[in-house]
Amino acid sequence: MKIAITGKGGVGKTTITACLSKKFHDDGYSVLAIDADPNANLAMAIGFPNPNDIIPIAEMSDLIEDRTGAKPGTSGSFFKLNPKVDDIPEKYWVEHKGIRLMIMGTVKKGGGGCVCPESVLLRTLVSHLLLVRKEVVILDMEAGVEHLGRATAKAVDMLIVVVEPGRRSIETAYRIKGLSKDIGIERIGVIANKVRSDADREFIRSEMKGFDILGSICSDPQIVEADLKGIPPFELSPGIMLEMSKVIQRLKGVRGQSCKGT
Repeated sequence: MKIAITGKGGVGKTTITACLSKKFHDDGYSVLAIDADPNANLAMAIGFPNPNDIIPIAEMSDLIEDRTGAKPGTSGSFFKLNPKVDDIPEKYWVEHKGIRLMIMGTVKKGGGGCVCPESVLLRTLVSHLLLVRKEVVILDMEAGVEHLGRATAKAVDMLIVVVEPGRRSIETAYRIKGLSKDIGIERIGVIANKVRSDADREFIRSEMKGFDILGSICSDPQIVEADLKGIPPFELSPGIMLEMSKVIQRLKGVRGQSCKGT
């Protein structure tokens, strides 16, 4: 199963990615979590020790030059557009309590469409992870679909947009839905986070007709406390893990059909 998670900044994408990864692993699945958000903090959310010591792929200059034939930061020069990446996961992922993690990192030169060695390597690697890998792959992305392309869109079993009760969050979800349709992603689900009341749930349902609502996570001070202490949210909030169980049951039905909202 391949899952991409996106949404407006601050809605809790990384928290949900970490908890989904944990729950899939606890259920016996082989899990590879991918941090593709420029503000990378998935390692901390999962509970990796010394998360700041993990080197992102985009910062591995020797690897980039070896695979593309060009130094990072260069453009307008010749380099491989289809570099070898199939051996990279096993060599460069890190593992903690059974969950494997790769941090993509940020291309610091040019815009999102920059054609440079590091961006080519990252895109090729993401394509490999989604098209070839056989485990559960969960991709924590920024608020968009920049890491995905038409070639990999159909490999995504579900694009999950995380929203919170608020119009800016929901407007971002609609923009993401439009971008996703453009590249061929049809299965788009929503997880509502930081829900305070039934009125919040009804607001999200009424404003997001046409989306599949996969789950609803209550606002929980224990999740905030976990963040303050720098420990995984699933260690303090059993409620979020119960909801992840329900989400996974819905996700198991996505192959060949869309999940039904609740």
